Amino acid sequence: MDAASSRIALVSGGAKGIGAGIAARLARDGWRLVVADRDPAGGAPSGGRYVICDVGDEAAVAALLRSVAATEQRLDALICNAGYMIRKPIAELTLAEWSSMLTTNLTSAFLLVREAEALLRAANGAVVTIASSRARMSEPDTECYSASKGGLVALTHALAISLGPDVRVNCVSPGWILTKGPEPTEAEQAFHPAGRVGRPDDISGLVAFLVGPESLFITGAEFVVDGGVTRKMIYPE
Repeated sequence: MDAASSRIALVSGGAKGIGAGIAARLARDGWRLVVADRDPAGGAPSGGRYVICDVGDEAAVAALLRSVAATEQRLDALICNAGYMIRKPIAELTLAEWSSMLTTNLTSAFLLVREAEALLRAANGAVVTIASSRARMSEPDTECYSASKGGLVALTHALAISLGPDVRVNCVSPGWILTKGPEPTEAEQAFHPAGRVGRPDDISGLVAFLVGPESLFITGAEFVVDGGVTRKMIYPE
C-alpha cells in the first residue's frame, strides 16, 4: 500500500453538502474515507466506509472510534463537519432545541477529538472543524447556530494548544455555500466581492490543504471562506 492510499480520514456529517464534498475531494487525493452521519441513506466515496452514527451521542462516538481503530487501524485526519440550523425567534426557541443544536454542532467535535486523540497523536494527524462566518456576524433569529459556531472557533484554538505539537487543529468558517435550493440571483451573486456565492469545492480544497503536508506550520487558525462578505463595508441606501 502506498503512502497516499494508507492515509485515513474521518468526516462527520459527510452524507451530503459540504461534508460530502470534503469526503469526495479527499478520496480523489488518495485518502481512504470513513464517513459518519445519522442519515441512513448516506454513503462514502468508493473504497471508503460509511457508518450511521449520531456524533452527538457519547456512546455512539466511542463505538465509532473503536471501529476505526479495529478496521482502519489508524487515523490521519478528522474533519468535524456535522451541524444543522434551527432558525426561529429566541422567544420561541425551546431549551431542547438549543441543547440539541449545541450537541450536534459543538459537543460532537469535543467527543470526536477526545475519542480520536490517541490515533491522531500516533499519526501526527490533523483536525479541521467546520464553523461558519456566522461565528462573527449574524442575521436575526440565529442565536443558537451562531453560538455553536463561535464555540467551534474557540474550541479549535484550545485544542491546538492542548494537542500540539503532535496534532494540528484548524478551523474553516464558510459563508454562503450553495449545496441545495435554487441558484442565487444576480444581485445575490454580485453582493459577494468574489462575484459569486461559494461551492463545496471552495471549502474542500482548503480542507485538503490543511490536512496535507504543506500546512505543517499552521495550527490554531481560522480561515473565513465567504467570498469577502465579512470584509465588506455596508451603508444604508
